Amino acid sequence: MTGRFAPTPSGRMHLGNAYAMLGAWLVERARGGRADGDGDARGGRMLLRIEDIDEPRVMAGADRWIMDDLDWLGLDWSAEEGVSPLWQTGRQAIYEEAFDLLRQAGLVYPCFCSRADIRAASAPQEGDGFVVYPGTCRRLIDDDPSAVRERLAAGDRHSWRLRMPEGHDPSGNTANGSTGSIVTFDDMIYGPQRFDLARDVGDTVIRRSDGIFSYQLVVVVDDLLTGVDDIVRGRDLLRSTALQIHLRDLLAGLGFGGDGARETADGAPSPRHPGYAHLPLIDNAAGVRLAKRTRSLDLGYLRSRGVAAEQVVGYCAALLGLPVRGGFADDVTTPEDPRFRPVPLTAAEALDLFSWESLRGNLTDRKLPSDNPFLNE
Repeated sequence: MTGRFAPTPSGRMHLGNAYAMLGAWLVERARGGRADGDGDARGGRMLLRIEDIDEPRVMAGADRWIMDDLDWLGLDWSAEEGVSPLWQTGRQAIYEEAFDLLRQAGLVYPCFCSRADIRAASAPQEGDGFVVYPGTCRRLIDDDPSAVRERLAAGDRHSWRLRMPEGHDPSGNTANGSTGSIVTFDDMIYGPQRFDLARDVGDTVIRRSDGIFSYQLVVVVDDLLTGVDDIVRGRDLLRSTALQIHLRDLLAGLGFGGDGARETADGAPSPRHPGYAHLPLIDNAAGVRLAKRTRSLDLGYLRSRGVAAEQVVGYCAALLGLPVRGGFADDVTTPEDPRFRPVPLTAAEALDLFSWESLRGNLTDRKLPSDNPFLNE
């Protein structure tokens, strides 16, 4: 089995990144047993991918910070030439190949809409505010393809969108995959998931108007070609998972990589679909999702203030629902309690405690009790 770390080098990693990466590492290392007597973790294959496809957002040196912080936390990965660590920049020809297959199959179309156009024509979905593209340019190319050709010839700015299939499948198939407009998968934490691509996702940009390939395309290509079959990330990407499963099916059906999967460095082909585990999100004390601009919780700042790696691992393990002891009194049992101080753990020690069972019983997003629970004594 193969998992991956896939950070974006747009700044220093924060506590939420460490939490997700610890979860990914634990899943993969648990595949092959627990830590041995020397504290070295055994288990599945773990890759590191630096997701720097969006070059305007990349911060110089952030990739090195990421690797240094992972090493500090004790989260190791496989070193494989050309596979891990892997930088997305320099792989444009591979993404272009996948995009060309989709375009030649008539599965993408140019979109001239601005964000303001889309907001004006769409209503956000209840709950998360996600806006489904209303299909303006899809109708344009279907109804008046000559007008589209004229706009392209004139150099009008445009992105490229992936057509979502129409129609509903009443079968309720529960195996990972897509049937018509319906995608289903069984998440290791949130359980069975079912999305209607036309209704819940909509036609999605896979190449931006500045020519940069979207996250949705490149992550599918990279996971497929490097043999990733375990993916751990935040629950905010559940909807994206449905899209990526569908896109993976399309590329496999078009023969991308050879029979739907290219061999990895160790000769193991990527599976048709990975397994997925989506984690509750981490909010700060104000109830706002953690971001890299939250300076007080970035790992560089914590390290500069003398916070030990074992403190971070122990706290993240508690947030993941592992049975980590801590607190100033017997009634302090959750990391959301301001009095909670988890017992410091190494990554190998966290592995010995690992299970998703407790997390499955509490799917609410985590809220930190203070802006910096490590320094709030």
